[in-house]
Parts: sequence; structure tokens; C-alpha cells
Amino acid sequence: MTPAEIQTEQRQLELAVEQALDSARRLGADSAEVSISKQTGLSVNTRNGELENIEFNKDGALGIAVYRDGRKGSASTSDLRPDAIARTVAAALDISRYTTADPFAGIADADTLAWDAPELELCFPRQLEPADGIELALRCEQQALGRDPRIKQSDGASFSSNLGIKVYGNSHGFIKGYAGSRFGMSCVLIGEQNGDMQREYGYTSARSFEDLWTPEQVADEAVSRTLGRLGGRKIDTTRAPVLFHPDVAASLFGHLVMAISGGNLYRQSSFLLDALGERIFPDWFDIHEQPHLHKGLASSPFDNEGVRTHDRHIIEKGELKSYLLTSYSARKLGMELTGHAGGIHNWTVANSGHRLEQLLKMMGTGLLVTEMMGQGVNIVTGDYSRGAAGFWVENGEIAYPVEEITIAGNLKDMFAGIQAIGTDVETRSSLQTGSVLIDEMKIAGQ
Repeated sequence: MTPAEIQTEQRQLELAVEQALDSARRLGADSAEVSISKQTGLSVNTRNGELENIEFNKDGALGIAVYRDGRKGSASTSDLRPDAIARTVAAALDISRYTTADPFAGIADADTLAWDAPELELCFPRQLEPADGIELALRCEQQALGRDPRIKQSDGASFSSNLGIKVYGNSHGFIKGYAGSRFGMSCVLIGEQNGDMQREYGYTSARSFEDLWTPEQVADEAVSRTLGRLGGRKIDTTRAPVLFHPDVAASLFGHLVMAISGGNLYRQSSFLLDALGERIFPDWFDIHEQPHLHKGLASSPFDNEGVRTHDRHIIEKGELKSYLLTSYSARKLGMELTGHAGGIHNWTVANSGHRLEQLLKMMGTGLLVTEMMGQGVNIVTGDYSRGAAGFWVENGEIAYPVEEITIAGNLKDMFAGIQAIGTDVETRSSLQTGSVLIDEMKIAGQ
């Protein structure tokens, strides 16, 4: 789509939102909110040098929530014709008759909305033909398969291009939208050495096509990761320092996101209940949120309720400075909302100035984790136990790959036990962090 076509499409979606809100008002809703999205995209998959499939998508959906006498009703439709929208609004109001009144339900207050939402540069349309995607995916595979005889075959390469438009509106007269683009490329390889087979990948993701890695760079990562896994050993159960590679380190702070999210807090199902203002990390540790970053993968001028987003410290000098609250959870908790309906916005974990090689030296002997498996995390207690693979480190040097192990601890202890954060920041994520060194964890092996 051209920029002019995107603007026209967005205006049409805004008119659909306006129509839905008008229908809700006419049918007797006290208030209502409408969100609508439309996506177009191309996805190409190849395997072992041959085209496997091509997918085109062009879809959209409108969702409406209506509130009447404290009761909420919701409905959605992918049919954006006026009569279909009117029927959807009527269905939502009918549903509200059967729901329980909730004094905390309703749209966000007018003074919290992003009336002056900034124009963020998040959309970089590019006209791409299927042949372009096929050529990139095939190049990625060809580059990877020719690097080392231990790389036996490809388990597939892919290229994707997507453009989406989001519009949100509510009964306060707020109707705004924005467009965003996303491009991606990946390659999965299978390696073999002395009967040991391993599967690993490389990938790239960006708002702009020009910011993607080249197929050769994706192949480099896929080959390096696959070869590094070959010859994995089991180790004895022990306690030792653990260094999380940036690829998996973000998951640690993903558990923090869950623990400080309003839904878990008002349900009293978080190990960080009533922890606001407490020091839960070392006193040098910071996490900063920046919703308006240029080309940021999680940038947004407002959240899913139209609430304005702005920079904030989540963790400052080790202290928890902010929960993540929607309008509903804020009302339940008697606190101010934070603009996190729909998730976080570009978290950056401040590093301690150490390169990966320096972190390995600091660790001495321990485990470098490069892959995580399973979901063994209890957000209520903070207990942590997940399958892992990576490398055993001795005297600050990588000794050999390890597999079939489990690492365990408690998130409170793990957060407090962070020794350093690396400068090797993973930039392909909405939560950007370098390697994370934790003083000690239990490592269960054979």
C-alpha cells in the first residue's frame, strides 16, 4: 500500500468506529468503546531449496464493548458493512443484559486519553512481490547449507511482510488510529555430528525492510547456533552461577511483567504483591520504558484503551517504581492507570558495562544458558524451574555444550542476585537486555 492508500484506509476505519459508537448511543448504551484493526501481508516459506508455500492475508475485525447500568457486553465482526456493524452493536447490548454489574467496569476517564497523541514513524510500506520473498528465503537457505559439512539440511526458511492499521474510539469522542509495518526473515537448520542431531535457528525482525539483516547474516546466526549445540553433554546436579544469553534473558523480565500486571495484583496472585517502592533488584539496576521510540517494535502513541503512553521508570536503582495497570485494574486497586492495556512498550534494561567475555570471566565456573524449555514458573510464589541447554564454562572459558538440564530458583532471589548485565543487547525484541549474570542457581542434571 502507498502512504496515500494507508491514509484512506485509516479514515474508512475511523468512520466505521464512529458509526459503531453512534449506534451504541442510539440504542441506549451509557458508554462504549470500539477497536478495529486491518492487516495485509505476505508470507513465504521454503524448505531445502524449494518453495513450500506462499500465503497472502488481508483481514480485519471490529470489536465493541458497551456498558449499561454497570453491565458490560462485547461482540465482534469481520464484516465492516454498516448493517453488520449495527447488528454487532445490538448483539453486544443484548449480551450486557445477562452480565453482572461491576462498579469498576467502563471506559478510561477522558483526562487520561491521548488527545494529543504524537505522530510516531512506525509504518514503512514497501511494495514487495512474492518473487522477492522467495528469493530472500532461498538465499538464506543456500548460504546456510554451504557453510559446514555438519549442517545436513534446512528445516525451512521464511520471509514475511505485514502492514497493519489500528483505530480505537470511545464515547468521550476520542477516535484515533495509526499504522505500523513489520518485516521478518528466519532460517532453521539441522546439524549432525557423531550421531548427535541438533536443530537451531537465526532470524531478523524490523519495522523497516531496510533494517533487516541480510540473508547472509541470518544464515551466519543459524549456522553458529546449530554447530554450537552439537556434542552436548549431561552434567551432574550442582549449584553454580548462571549466565543468561540475551536470547533468553528477556524471558526473566517477562516474568516481572506478569508479576506487576494489574490483573495478577488485584487477584492477589503475584509474588510482588504490595512491592511498589521496594528494592527487588540490586541498587544499580534500572528498567526504562520508552513508548515513542522511532521504529520501536513496541512503540505506540496510546494503549488499547486510548490512554496516552509516556516514558517511565519501571525499576530505578533497584526499586519497583510502577505497576502495569489498565483502567479496570487501577480502579480495583484504587490507583492511577499507567497505559498498559495491551502490554508493555519498549523496555530497556540498563547494562553494567560488561562485555560477554567479561561476564564469563566474572562467572568463572558455571552455566551459560542459550535455550529455555517449558513453562515451570509460578507467578504466585516466584518459584522458577525450567528446562535449559547451553554451555558449561570453566575458568571463564566456554568448555563444552550441555543439554537435558533444569535450572531452578525463586524469582525474588534471582532478581536480587543479578551480578551484572552485558552490553550485548538483543535489539530484536520489545524487551531489550544484554546477558544477565545471576550469582547462583540450582542446576539439575544426571
